[in-house]
Amino acid sequence: MPELTKEEYDALDELWTNNPPEVTGDGENGFFMEHKNEIVILDNVSATWLRLKSEITHKSTTEIIGELVREKIAAGQ
Repeated sequence: MPELTKEEYDALDELWTNNPPEVTGDGENGFFMEHKNEIVILDNVSATWLRLKSEITHKSTTEIIGELVREKIAAGQ
């Protein structure tokens, strides 16, 4: 991800300050609740490897993980 310039940072700060995200109290419609089945916690080495592999191959982390899982299934592991 590219570094933000001071002007870009200020514009982003102003955008979020003037347009804060809506927060609901129901606990069911937030980002993490909507994506709870997609969230995986990785150790630092795995996360770094996955990020670098994603950048090199221009694939999403989901695609890379899916390929790894299918390789393991095909190998009978």
